[in-house]
Amino acid sequence: MTAITVGVVDDHPLFREGVTRSLSEMSDFVVIGEGASSEDAAMIASNNRPDVMLLDVSMPGGGLAAIGDVLARSPTTKVLMLTVSEEVDTLLGALQQGAMGYVLKGVGSRGLAEAIQTVLSGSRYISPTMSTKVMENSLHDSASDKNSLTPREREVMDLVAQGLSNKHIGLRLNLQEKTVKHHMTQILSKLGVSNRTEAALQWRERR
Repeated sequence: MTAITVGVVDDHPLFREGVTRSLSEMSDFVVIGEGASSEDAAMIASNNRPDVMLLDVSMPGGGLAAIGDVLARSPTTKVLMLTVSEEVDTLLGALQQGAMGYVLKGVGSRGLAEAIQTVLSGSRYISPTMSTKVMENSLHDSASDKNSLTPREREVMDLVAQGLSNKHIGLRLNLQEKTVKHHMTQILSKLGVSNRTEAALQWRERR
């Protein structure tokens, strides 16, 4: 079995060294690049194209800003945030930028290995603590949002959650595509999200 190649970018040398050592001690992983800034992350992506890139949120240049650069230079690389930040907005921002996972720094080596393997398989991985926070935040901040949607908007969201495009939603509900787009604009505003993916995730959690 081919080892999983990993890039580790964190501006705390001792932490970075610890992560690198932990991964290197497991036969499934090979660390092929280390750095301390978003610039380093971009360089590692260009030169090494790791299977998975571990990025800290708080580092020179910004971890969230680095996500797009990494993916632009190495589209096949899966980005996994490894951070102390427990802010839901930071998590959602990372996912919106294209990160596949979000892990808190208290994770053990086995947990980190599981997270890496999960995102590499194409699935998202979010630390259980953060998953709970996202759900609690959604229910607390938007408890009445679902009820505030009109019946037609709820029908649209049910189909969005199934992965249908605006065009196919229009065909299903006998609506013009521009009408569906208008409903989506209203829905995103009411749910407090910036795109249909976040809306679908939030909608599925509430059902």
